[in-house]
Amino acid sequence: MVLATDLVVAGVHADLAFCGLDDVGYKAVMVTVSDLAAMGARPDHLLLSIAAPPDIDLDLLGAGVDQAAREVQCRVVGGDLAGSPVLVVSVAVSGSLRGPLDRGPLLRSGAGVGDLVYVTGPLGASAAGLRVLRSDRSGVRAAGGPGDPVLQALAHAHRRPTARISEGEVARLAGASACIDVSDGLAADIHHLALASAVGVALDALPVAAGATPGEAQSGGEDYELVITASRRVNLPEAFAVAGLRPPLLIGRCHDQADQVTLGGAPLPPTGWVHGFSGTELR
Repeated sequence: MVLATDLVVAGVHADLAFCGLDDVGYKAVMVTVSDLAAMGARPDHLLLSIAAPPDIDLDLLGAGVDQAAREVQCRVVGGDLAGSPVLVVSVAVSGSLRGPLDRGPLLRSGAGVGDLVYVTGPLGASAAGLRVLRSDRSGVRAAGGPGDPVLQALAHAHRRPTARISEGEVARLAGASACIDVSDGLAADIHHLALASAVGVALDALPVAAGATPGEAQSGGEDYELVITASRRVNLPEAFAVAGLRPPLLIGRCHDQADQVTLGGAPLPPTGWVHGFSGTELR
């Protein structure tokens, strides 16, 4: 069994001027089960706790939760409800590892020197979607509104992220060494992985989603694609192809200069989302 928990707070993780309450409920589930995806696990049950002002439409919020839970085949089994001046949606999820018993969960700390570094898809769509929603170009705030399909896709990526559950499980069963989901931004999250694994990472490529900028791909966050490391003996692209998944994108390799992360040979600082806590940063 594996466990994960996460929060979505209005004004921090979701702007209610751009996102519906159903989007918030959907996102709360997906960002939590994404942590299970990064371990190569599948979600089984979740607890949903909501703190909200009295005028919040709980049915609409619940509809988004229900849709996401159905998509990831996870059952909502309980939770709690409380009044609050700010909407907070907390999800705790339990999951399980399928397959051989000797294949434990993927961790951030398993990468080794010489491992290849992959990402499950292009980055920057969520950050670009937020930019598009703020500018309200082509009527993207309206569901199904007119306009450029690229802009609509970016807005959807921000409102409705996808947890890469199958990708994480296939990577674990294929023999991947480490994994992390891109929540704070590639630059920040690759540093988290490098620090936990005591390796350095040399990135050769930065896959950018259509309509996003390189800066959004590097530091935007909330893409929830998976960064996966695997030894050269593991044929990750073949495992993904057999499973009918998009091919993982090779973006770099691990080396022996611990916590030294570069992109195209230049140092890559850990830019991305950081909560403003005082004292030691929580990792």
